[in-house]
Amino acid sequence: MNPVAIGNSQEHQRLRLNWPDGREQLLGHAELRRQCPCSQCRAFRLRGSTPMVDARVRVVAVNGQGYGVQLVFSDGHERGIYPWEYLAQMAASA
Repeated sequence: MNPVAIGNSQEHQRLRLNWPDGREQLLGHAELRRQCPCSQCRAFRLRGSTPMVDARVRVVAVNGQGYGVQLVFSDGHERGIYPWEYLAQMAASA
């Protein structure tokens, strides 16, 4: 299921997803960076490590990829593509 709208607030450091069922989910930029699904970040978490992410990190670009979005962060990280299902699961567990 794809969101019907996406918003990115630099000021509040939140990504907003509006889902077809009317739910609105807010995901913090720092948490999105910590949960990056790229292979490098995933391997780091599988080793039991928690990525150190500066609380001031921001999402500076949101690039649609059809099945999800690529998020570009202010720390230069841009490898992760976040599938819609992954974001929905993150939002549900927040």
